[in-house]
Amino acid sequence: MPANRRITVRDLWYQIIEDWQAHRRDRTLPGFRAVAVHRFGVWRMQIQPRILRAPFSVLYKILFRYIRNHYGIELPYTVTLGRRVIIEHQHGIVIHAYSAIGDDCIIRHGVTIGNRYMNRPLDTPKLGSRVNIGAGAKLLGDITIGDDVNIGANSVVLRSIPSNQTVAGIPAKALKPRDPELQEDAG
Repeated sequence: MPANRRITVRDLWYQIIEDWQAHRRDRTLPGFRAVAVHRFGVWRMQIQPRILRAPFSVLYKILFRYIRNHYGIELPYTVTLGRRVIIEHQHGIVIHAYSAIGDDCIIRHGVTIGNRYMNRPLDTPKLGSRVNIGAGAKLLGDITIGDDVNIGANSVVLRSIPSNQTVAGIPAKALKPRDPELQEDAG
């Protein structure tokens, strides 16, 4: 949805339904709840004047703190969040307020997406679509992750990654693709 377009209540409802379907139609999943609260937080910011927005802001802050403290998922409304983003499991997920996450990404527990240097707080990662982030991975700094990237568990990503790569390690490095001929012989 374009950033300059107003989000109606109907649009908000359709986004939440789409996220619910992406989270296996289970409204009790902490990841779904975190994404739903994020969507609500984005929607409430367009209410004008500010005095009319105030009760929605109070509700958002209560819900945000509950998600953060109870489930350990920190997903502020200022994050640019794509469609059908799945947050698997819970606890230890920290997403910097100014990072961007593309469509159909999967984020697992213990993932940190944030800035690398204290004196450059707005240098945050931008994720493409269909990025699969393993448990405990850290993505730090002003980096761009391309589409269809797989990031291994406990990897530390400090440099940009082009599309269609699999990376792992500390610091994360691209893995060589398997030879299809060898896989056929082994099977």
